[in-house]
Amino acid sequence: MSFFERLERETAAERFALYSVPQLLDGVQGRITRETYLAYLAEAFHHVSQTVPLLTAARDGMDERHAAYRAALDEYIAEETGHEQWILNDISRAGGDAEAVRTGPPRPSTELMVAYAHDYVRRINPMGMFGMVYVLEGTSIALATHGAGAVSKALGLGPECFSYLSSHGALDQEHMTFFAGLMNTVEDPADQAAILHVARRIFVLFAGMFRSIPHERELAHAV
Repeated sequence: MSFFERLERETAAERFALYSVPQLLDGVQGRITRETYLAYLAEAFHHVSQTVPLLTAARDGMDERHAAYRAALDEYIAEETGHEQWILNDISRAGGDAEAVRTGPPRPSTELMVAYAHDYVRRINPMGMFGMVYVLEGTSIALATHGAGAVSKALGLGPECFSYLSSHGALDQEHMTFFAGLMNTVEDPADQAAILHVARRIFVLFAGMFRSIPHERELAHAV
């Protein structure tokens, strides 16, 4: 069994728990209100704005034995730079207050997820960052592939309100193919353990972020 196959198998329970969160389930079916979509974008901004700093911290914490992974992180950094601005643009176009989101705080669950990732890559093992990459890219594929079109249709919002989500469909599918190949080169048991551990924790923390988003299922199903 390859390491990527292990990663998928050994995080299956946490992944299923995330994909069972009502806010995410209803989101991919377009059964959310505009307010819920805007609240999701706000939390997305707060964790996406930390993606490049996290990737940079992980890269800078790696030694020469991890040169290939440092190079991969350079590629991720180049591709992820500026995505938080796409989210602010979507907020504005969907009728939200982008400046209030930019200057305001995240919800506690989002803050905890980001803080955990910063702590782990700096204090324990920077290779753990790939566990977070695995969770976020896999989830964004699901949201982009199914959620953007469904929410757009349900809420009557144009494609200009979904630049962040829509951009991550094909893009993150390509990323995941690259990611799988990269993970299959990880041979150090300590690095494998770090990636698995962080992936499990981020699945749980990311689920908490989604659960924190205001969402009324009865109202959503009437949209």
